[in-house]
Amino acid sequence: MRQAYITETAQDAEQGGRSGSRVRAALGRWRRDPGIWRRGIVIAAFALLTGLLMIFHAQIPNRLGNLGSLTETFLPWLGLLVPLLLVLALIRRSATALIALLVPAVVWLNVFGGLLSSKSENSEQRLRYADKAALTVATHNVNADNPDPEGTARRVAESGAEIIALEELKAEAVPAYEKALKSAYPHHSVVGTVGLWSKYPMRATGAVDIRLGWERAMRSTVATPAGDVAVYVAHLPSVRVKMKAGFTANQRDESADALGHAISRDEVPRVVLLGDLNGTMNDRSLNAVTAQMRSTQGAAGDGFGFSWPASFPMARIDQIMVKGVEPVSSWTLPRTASDHLPVAARVTF
Repeated sequence: MRQAYITETAQDAEQGGRSGSRVRAALGRWRRDPGIWRRGIVIAAFALLTGLLMIFHAQIPNRLGNLGSLTETFLPWLGLLVPLLLVLALIRRSATALIALLVPAVVWLNVFGGLLSSKSENSEQRLRYADKAALTVATHNVNADNPDPEGTARRVAESGAEIIALEELKAEAVPAYEKALKSAYPHHSVVGTVGLWSKYPMRATGAVDIRLGWERAMRSTVATPAGDVAVYVAHLPSVRVKMKAGFTANQRDESADALGHAISRDEVPRVVLLGDLNGTMNDRSLNAVTAQMRSTQGAAGDGFGFSWPASFPMARIDQIMVKGVEPVSSWTLPRTASDHLPVAARVTF
């Protein structure tokens, strides 16, 4: 047995030595290669361009089909270019490209790395907020052509939210949503194509003019046990990418400005905004809203919280934003019959 052990150990050492020798040989070939700095210039240029795009995205003009907003909507996905360029740099054996790749890698981690860390509610936070009033809210663009409105409503209610906002409500489907939520949410109101359901009394409920000519936003004061909260529900106009018109978002941008103006004038100090804003927190065109409110996902969620499209989420355009309250956790809910994922958050007063 001892002889066998010595033999196996010797074999392992020999294999390890051979592996180490291969690595040293490969590094030696790289060092002796006279073209190591000359090759891969194009890859290095793409790497630097990617990094500069992430740094100076705010300088991309919106005059050309709202190109700046389009870039900002999908900005996190630029990070996928880093591993792709890394593979190309290794294939080309280019030291220049490898060094240049540090720029987009560092920039991406600086901008989005914080979203990869866990910020959701843990046991320490639960103890900290145990003596404070908490409120769970949820929002969902249910899709006007949803084939299962009752099932969709029940799935959102399973989140345990005390307040639920629904967008893209078709008039003939509203009774189905009301039926499914009636027992758990005795207070509700539907304004145009958006609706609000609450376990607590609602007052001062009405439409919010977001300059569309029809009603796609509302506001209500919800009387929670810990005090009043002004709850806004909004479905900003859809943004389309068209061959000739580009990223058509002018109507959405005007509606965002009107919504931000209404929120800034609200006299209730605690405000929650629920809805499909058809834009991400990076989109400069939503500044009228994002400049005065916090994203629950950015403050207390894990990851990016992408919500659209439901089949393969690529962007978080469904938002829960707050001011005057503290986000504790934020998450996406299981898929329903809609093309959006529902999102939920827990806040404390």
